[in-house]
Amino acid sequence: MALLPQEIIRRKRDGAVLDVAEIEAVVRGAVDASVTDAQIAAFAMAVFFRGMTMPERVAFTRAMARSGRVLDWSAANLPGPVLDKHSTGGIGDKTSLILAPIVAACGGFVPMISGRGLGHTGGTLDKMDSIPGYVSQPETDVLDRVVRSAGCAVVGATRDIAPADRRIYAIRDTTGTVESIDLITASILSKKMAAGLGGLVMDVKFGTGAFMSDIDDARALARSIVDVANGGGLPTVALLTDMNQPLGRTAGNAVEVRESIDLLTGGPKDERLWEVTARLTAELLVIGGLAADAGAGRVKVEHALASGAAAERFARMVRDLGGPADILEKDHLPTAPVVRPIAAQRDGVVAAVDARAIGVAIVALGGGRTRPEDGVDHAVGLTEITAIGEAVGPKGRPLALLHARDEASAAAAEAAIRAAVTVADTAPAQLALVAERIA
Repeated sequence: MALLPQEIIRRKRDGAVLDVAEIEAVVRGAVDASVTDAQIAAFAMAVFFRGMTMPERVAFTRAMARSGRVLDWSAANLPGPVLDKHSTGGIGDKTSLILAPIVAACGGFVPMISGRGLGHTGGTLDKMDSIPGYVSQPETDVLDRVVRSAGCAVVGATRDIAPADRRIYAIRDTTGTVESIDLITASILSKKMAAGLGGLVMDVKFGTGAFMSDIDDARALARSIVDVANGGGLPTVALLTDMNQPLGRTAGNAVEVRESIDLLTGGPKDERLWEVTARLTAELLVIGGLAADAGAGRVKVEHALASGAAAERFARMVRDLGGPADILEKDHLPTAPVVRPIAAQRDGVVAAVDARAIGVAIVALGGGRTRPEDGVDHAVGLTEITAIGEAVGPKGRPLALLHARDEASAAAAEAAIRAAVTVADTAPAQLALVAERIA
């Protein structure tokens, strides 16, 4: 007898533990459309409030991973491990764009299946879509070819990889169910397990710009991901990193790609952005057997950057996926017609930032979505963002440079950014950038 979606939803709503058959029925229905959008939303809300046991999480993650094609790299005879990194999302988080080519330059292979913006946070896939001609969702045979040739491919899931997650992910984004540890765990790991990885490093954010603002909640999510992944045969380590302010000096889509290219090619290097990226990359090299320990991994990471090998891998990836062949030499990225500084209203130093409010302001500019079908304005965002502890003033350094499509949206964003930044006489003690390692 067929399992009725409404009965499964009712049982989870009332706190029951679902069995494997019930969980697989929901996932299967998400793929063949026998479960409606409203039912998926109701199921997600029931899970949000009632939670899942660890066996339920494992079953849900496995069902999502197996809802489509599971890549198998064993026949490719790649001369290095297949590795990946994932972040739980933040503001200005462009570490994936830098990490993937560095790992490739160090001998790893990175089929990085990324997502679009979710809620107030930016999406890696949206950033890559700002590159003209770049095919961010290639067919599987193209993904295979680019990973072989460039060593990395930062792309979205093809239609046959974890298709259940693609539909559930979009519905979560607009139904207030993004922050569920159970749903986040399954969404992240289903794509990673379907990608046929040999190792994964997780960047789990905490702070005002993170989905899990409280560090205890972030720790619980990291533990859930590490336990489910390792239990499923995917070696995984997680770092808890601070997201109480944007990471790096830019927040948006095209502007973050520019900052990433600048860093890869020897330009300005924001210390916080580089430290998080280098730590994550070193951990991944150890997981993949490419470095004996984190210290040796860090040496390799620094060399890959300084030698230009990582930049070359990034350029090859962009070219092989249809983007400009001269992406390192010429700026092909879109620019916004309105660019103006956001001046602080008093002299002082940046003492606190509501990073979530900054993310919401960028979404309002058009840099993110309020509905799954919405388009994205890749040109809008912020550059030259002032970090906590740095001096600002009405006639001195601005809070940031604003990039907008028109004057009306610029004015609204300017007010929102000012309200999100606290300027005081002195700055508070800085939190540890990497608070914890969970393995």
